[in-house]
Amino acid sequence: MTQNPLPKHRTAYVNARLLDPASGLDAPGALLAEDGRITDLGPDLFKDGVPEGLQKVDCAGACLAPGLVDMRVQIREPGEEHKETMDSAGRAAAAGGVTSMVGLPNTDPVIDDVAGVEFIARRAREVKGVKVYTYAALTRNLEGREITEMGLLAKNGAVAFTDGLKAVENAQVMRRALAYAKTFGLLIVQHPEEPSLAGGAMNGGELSTRLGLAGIPKLAEVMMIERDLRLVEMTGGRYHAAHISTAESVEAIRRAKARGLDVTCDTAPHYFALNEIAVGDYRTFAKVSPPLRSEDDRQAILEGVADGTIDAIASDHSPHDVESKRLPFAIAEPGIVGLETLLPLSLQVYHGGKAGLLDLLARLTVKPAEILGLKAGRLAKGAPADLLIFHLDRGWKIQPENFASKSKNTPFEGLPVQGRVQRTVVDGRALYQAA
Repeated sequence: MTQNPLPKHRTAYVNARLLDPASGLDAPGALLAEDGRITDLGPDLFKDGVPEGLQKVDCAGACLAPGLVDMRVQIREPGEEHKETMDSAGRAAAAGGVTSMVGLPNTDPVIDDVAGVEFIARRAREVKGVKVYTYAALTRNLEGREITEMGLLAKNGAVAFTDGLKAVENAQVMRRALAYAKTFGLLIVQHPEEPSLAGGAMNGGELSTRLGLAGIPKLAEVMMIERDLRLVEMTGGRYHAAHISTAESVEAIRRAKARGLDVTCDTAPHYFALNEIAVGDYRTFAKVSPPLRSEDDRQAILEGVADGTIDAIASDHSPHDVESKRLPFAIAEPGIVGLETLLPLSLQVYHGGKAGLLDLLARLTVKPAEILGLKAGRLAKGAPADLLIFHLDRGWKIQPENFASKSKNTPFEGLPVQGRVQRTVVDGRALYQAA
């Protein structure tokens, strides 16, 4: 006795502005998703109407793009669930149009073994929200001395290797890590900051002196990058500089790419949306690591995003509870929440005329996916139906009290922005729908 196949879950997205940075598509049209995958799309799809039996979503002229791929998120689970959990981070991601996020390994316990990697994968399956990937620690317990079993960790799901908020200080350890990772084709991600110069609370300079705060010299960042680039030359390894913040770093990466080194980098929206003046009268919500820099640096980061030197934009989502932030500036925890503001803050680059829309979206979708080897970030037949529908020009004000994140630590409260998420879809399932 033959059984009838289960009916397919089929959804037609019509009246959309299709945006696919990978192929250069920017045209009105429609998209068909079946059982979690894209099966067709284009300007001519459903031009004679949507057949019966399909669920229809009318985009009403809104943009339909691949879901965002956020390559730098602190999920806080396990160990600090009072700040964020897999569930709350997933809901915040969906509200921000993020369909794939990659968590740092600086949890408690540290993700430096197979059990930790498997825990993240299991929790993501239980939550059934956005797609969650994880980095594994580059060195055991993030101590910077003994490299982890990268080959085994990658085989079990780790997408790349980093010590998170810590730079690998020892050059010999970094050299060994790059050489070992090269044998498996793996990526090393560095927090670029010379540790011996990183004891301050904000960007070093006139403002830090006036505020009486210990400063972190901007050259601490490029010093680490330039050392690491020499090690990349020596080993032929793959290297990624995370959340760069200075003009000198942009130029160092630009020169390295011109020399043909296998080097990429990302930044976060606060490094092109704010400068050190945001610290104001000791505003701890503007304390981040690396710190906010000068206006010249902010402009250089903008140019790096615009010309492609900076490959990706990540939220650098760092949730903290009130008790961690409402402290004297010098001892307050660094970091801001960013999942729900990643899209509108990034779109400032487009609205300001610095980059084309597809180029800007590429930094948020296909580029981070390619860096980490993820099957994400594209509108293409056969690709996962991870979709973002958003209104490009719709204005709103950032209101932290409305965040899905457990933590509300943002310096952007009350900021008018353009670009509003309407719907977020993961594997064909609508996880977020704006009211």
